[in-house]
Amino acid sequence: MAATGFEGFEKRLELRFYGDDPLATTNRYSSPLGLRQILDFDSLVQVLNAVQCTVVSAVGNRYFDAYVLSESSLFVYPTKIIIKTCGTTQLLKSIRPLIQLATSSHDQDLSLCALRYTRGSFIFPESQPSPHTSFADEVDYINRHLPPSLRRRKAAVMPSNLTSHSWHVFTATTDQAPHLIGPGLEPFYTVEVCMTELDRAQARNFFQPPGKGRNGDVAGKEMTKLTGISEINPGSIICDFGFDPCGYSMNGIDQERYSTIHVTPEDGYSYASFECVGSAFDDDVDDLVEVLKKVVRVFGPGVVSVSTTGAGREVWARLGRAMEGMKRRSFAVDEFPAAGTVVFQTFTAGRRK
Repeated sequence: MAATGFEGFEKRLELRFYGDDPLATTNRYSSPLGLRQILDFDSLVQVLNAVQCTVVSAVGNRYFDAYVLSESSLFVYPTKIIIKTCGTTQLLKSIRPLIQLATSSHDQDLSLCALRYTRGSFIFPESQPSPHTSFADEVDYINRHLPPSLRRRKAAVMPSNLTSHSWHVFTATTDQAPHLIGPGLEPFYTVEVCMTELDRAQARNFFQPPGKGRNGDVAGKEMTKLTGISEINPGSIICDFGFDPCGYSMNGIDQERYSTIHVTPEDGYSYASFECVGSAFDDDVDDLVEVLKKVVRVFGPGVVSVSTTGAGREVWARLGRAMEGMKRRSFAVDEFPAAGTVVFQTFTAGRRK
């Protein structure tokens, strides 16, 4: 718990690996277990101890494993790890142990080929512990813990007209990893949505009624149904958890795609996030637009930021138009190694009473 309130804005880390044949790992239908085998539960517990969070629920399918954490989420694919944590967790302390675990297995023979770190602007930056005391400190920490082979590196803060919302991005990759975003090789783009000033009535749905004594799994299922989150992507398998006295996390699994929602509902620093992936190969932009419309309706935010990574113009332009009843306040675009184009947009709604 931060000094004045709980920090909702997550820190997000993505690590990508390849084996002897980098192109072979891009075939998601023939990849071996890879990291899913290396990172057994005991190993994950050790890594998460360094970050200062725990696993509270988990689910998996033939493509990947998804974990709900005490502070956000973790996804493990055969050649990719995504971990995002909120509060005062020390996410970057997971870099070294994750790399060591992934590259120490002789059976899998994996090598780190790319890293991406993103986050919004902290609500309570003064409460963040090292190495998250500033973006400069974070970048310095990452640089010191990456192998020299990841020599193509870039760090940037993407600004907006709203001082409370800016987008911090760091990426690094090897010279031999252009395949990560090459045509026909990396079909997925990432959409990260951050929402603040949630509608108070809707935020109250993420509080547990006093005296009920429900466990997190039961509370999570009730919140999922009550708020309409279950209808955002009805085809997903949902793993959810409701915290006591308030707060909510959800991971959705839809074949090889994930989605995730996290909510800090307290008045004065309310926050919700939504993240998902889309495919450049499918004509699913209309579906994703509808998903974002549902997300905004569930939370009724006053301020929204939308970051898309690796998507084309048609995607980010149409996702921006999904913010119905909101005004776009800023737009920023930049290029990053192994991530491609990052577009950052912010929106505001009319003032509520």
